[in-house]
Amino acid sequence: MTPRQNGRRLVPAYLATAGRARPSRNTLDRLTLLHGVDMPPTSELRPEERRILELLRPGALSLAEVAAHLRLPVSVVKVLVADLVDAGRLHARVPIPEAEQFDRQILERVLDGLRSLKS
Repeated sequence: MTPRQNGRRLVPAYLATAGRARPSRNTLDRLTLLHGVDMPPTSELRPEERRILELLRPGALSLAEVAAHLRLPVSVVKVLVADLVDAGRLHARVPIPEAEQFDRQILERVLDGLRSLKS
């Protein structure tokens, strides 16, 4: 990654992906959780990929968090992460879905039942 001078990158972000704009897998989301795999780093890794693996060493992060740490667009990080997943260096897990909404009528009946037990 090239440091910023005057708020601008010296090298455009898309060069981190070798000019590719689309990831090899379409299953990555901003909230996808990334887990590193214990593998020694190799010389094949680009600096951005090494940095991603360093960020994930202490624990899991979402794809959006990794992008924020790297100060790269999410679309660029998706391409880098997809490459690392394909190489077996990362595990990507879909985000946990939000809990389903409870039926209000059931909750009211439970509350009524608890109130009747109290009296």
